[in-house]
Amino acid sequence: MKFSLSWLKQHLDTDASLTEIVDAMTMAGLEVEGVENPAEKLAAFSVAKCLEAEKHPNADRLRVCKVDTKDGIKQIVCGAPNARAGIWVIYAPVGAYVPGIDVTLKKAKIRDVESLGMMCSAREMEAGDDHDGIIELVGDDWEIGGDAAAALGLNDPVIDFEVTPNRPDWLGVRGIARDLAAAGLGTLKDDTFGTIKGSFDCPVEIEIDAPEACPAFAGRVVRGVKNGPSPEWLQQQLIAIGLRPISALVDITNFLSIDRARPLHVYDMAKLSGSICARWGNGENFEALDGKDYDTTSDMCVIADDERVLGFGGVMGGTYSGCSENTIDVFIECAYFDPKITRATGRATGIESDAKYRFERGVDPAYVEAGLDAATQMVLDFCGGEASHATMTGTPPVFSRTIEFPLSEVKRLTGLDLGQDEIANILTGLGFSGDMPNNGNNDVWQVNVPSWRGDAVGKADLVEEIARIYGFDKLPQVSLRRAPGAVKPLATPLQNRARRGRRALAGAGYLDAVTWSFCAREDAALFNGGGDELVLANPISSELDCMRPSALVHLVRAAQRNADRGVADLALMEIGPVYLSDGPNDQRLTLAGIVRSNPRRHWSGTCERDVFDIKADVQMALEAMGAPVANLQVSAETSSYWHPGRSGALRLGPKNLLAEFGEIHPGILAKLGVDGPLLGFEVWPEAIPASRAKGGRSKGAMDKSDLLPLARDFAFVVDAALPAETLVRAAKGADKALIADVNLFDVYAGKGVEDGKKSLAIEVIIQPREATLTDAQIETLSKTIITKVEKATGGVLRG
Repeated sequence: MKFSLSWLKQHLDTDASLTEIVDAMTMAGLEVEGVENPAEKLAAFSVAKCLEAEKHPNADRLRVCKVDTKDGIKQIVCGAPNARAGIWVIYAPVGAYVPGIDVTLKKAKIRDVESLGMMCSAREMEAGDDHDGIIELVGDDWEIGGDAAAALGLNDPVIDFEVTPNRPDWLGVRGIARDLAAAGLGTLKDDTFGTIKGSFDCPVEIEIDAPEACPAFAGRVVRGVKNGPSPEWLQQQLIAIGLRPISALVDITNFLSIDRARPLHVYDMAKLSGSICARWGNGENFEALDGKDYDTTSDMCVIADDERVLGFGGVMGGTYSGCSENTIDVFIECAYFDPKITRATGRATGIESDAKYRFERGVDPAYVEAGLDAATQMVLDFCGGEASHATMTGTPPVFSRTIEFPLSEVKRLTGLDLGQDEIANILTGLGFSGDMPNNGNNDVWQVNVPSWRGDAVGKADLVEEIARIYGFDKLPQVSLRRAPGAVKPLATPLQNRARRGRRALAGAGYLDAVTWSFCAREDAALFNGGGDELVLANPISSELDCMRPSALVHLVRAAQRNADRGVADLALMEIGPVYLSDGPNDQRLTLAGIVRSNPRRHWSGTCERDVFDIKADVQMALEAMGAPVANLQVSAETSSYWHPGRSGALRLGPKNLLAEFGEIHPGILAKLGVDGPLLGFEVWPEAIPASRAKGGRSKGAMDKSDLLPLARDFAFVVDAALPAETLVRAAKGADKALIADVNLFDVYAGKGVEDGKKSLAIEVIIQPREATLTDAQIETLSKTIITKVEKATGGVLRG
């Protein structure tokens, strides 16, 4: 929401500076996003006078002008048809940046004649669209070197602030002025609009066939208008906030939308046929004011006459019935449209308009007839004509709310010790009413809420308003009392477990990502999700309409976005919820990651990273989270979105799945438009069994030994299809107390090994605990290892 300082002062009588106003807005809860002062970008420009304008010796349409400037007499070559001696102009010196044409001026020779600067047009100064001639300042009382911004009326700062959804009254400048006046920054001026009675009956009948969408519709006819340009002050105010002046009738509706948060519409009576009706759409098509064609549906509110649809109610009007310079008679519409239906229509059509933005947040229901009178008064003032009586069909929603307000709540909730008069002044300044404070019970007031403050529903809201206007910075500072007893841990064991896994991955170079918990349904379907029960009834976006079944959905796309911007060597991870169904136990916490497996060209022609690298990362994270990594089983059975043959799963037993890892299926990447290959993983922290640590020495302390380890190598001939993991696990299980680790270091198939077989060579690390092992003990352990492996694998020791 933008407004200029001069616009605010039309409603607020104040001597406060711009800085004081911005500070007061911030303290009152109006989040100022920025202040744009157009005078700053025009600081290099100044007022000058053209003394001579002679014909260019080498060009018929150019003039060689002598211009009296703040830098002395300057020669400027100008092609404007109105360049002549005696006029006051706007001068831009060499080196000045001209915003309207995005050019920094330099010394130049134009047809062999030197030109030292420029005399500017309105478009070059961004003061209008006129580029046919240079600006001529009216009158003769200007000063050489005077401020150009002030001369053009472009020295009006513009404040841009964020409107919170609960305060639609801030979408009008008068609502902002009301809050600032209540905060003591000035006095709210009296409303300049009155009641317009009219002199004849309105000839247009208004009908409502969709009262759920449009409960109230007011209108009147003004005949004999002249639709020319709006007054200069109105044009300047609209230009300042980024709106283009079009004509008096259009500018009036735009002005009231910003000034009073009251959208309206004006129709050309010559283009209307019969009555005007607010009804449901019936499949009609029409061209809206944005130049696009739209189809209406039965759940959209439209405004129509007897022949055609004229526009979407509360969203946008149509081009057919728009006003032009030839318009003579007009019909002014001022209606109340339901916020939910307006929002749904805007979302279905994709239309974003000032009217829709205000109606979907809720306009003041009590300002329907008054808004019509305000528009009528401006039309009569700017365009002339004769107004009919106003006519109203339907009834606006009646807003009536009284809050029982114990004054003690102010002290209890904020610690502020304010007097009754001060509390009453704040509330009345904001538009609240009631018998304050002399209602016979000075401790409990009955406070009436104004129609534009539907967000105030209880006594706590009144306390918040009082504290906001009095000043949150004035709240007493009191330390919270510490609860008795020991401080309880804030994180759950599951959260701590996931955090340890994240830290381990961060140490390995992974970057933490935070993505949406919902995604596009077609994306969810690629990752075994997208069920009807997980589709959102009211998504924030059509691309985020389903709860995600996997965090990989967004991580895959994030990796591609980074690659598109030149960051190909990237590892991302995320901890967050995923949703398998809508049951109470179907939301799970996951730790997921993505690595681009071929970030740059390599001399070997192969990927720098492969599935075994990602497996190592997963095992590292699982170990950090307390999983018994040595006891995990590797399985090739994975979800359908993993590449078969290039992925795996880590399980603790046949049913407890802890993690999946590997390459993302190339078919999935192709459907997502992502360049492969990509490596990824999913870890389920909830599946990791809780620690069973008991008193006494920890496992880590028990594993330590002062004795040197020793190694023994074994090679076994087994079936070619046997997973190496089976052999390694069998060797580890031969003596869990003495065998510290088993490492597969060679796989061989060929000469000396019969067909259908392979040789697997392992290194067994033996760690003595109590004393150095004797040769006999080592021999016995070796035989145990051979027996265990041969029994588990069906293989034999290689001779």
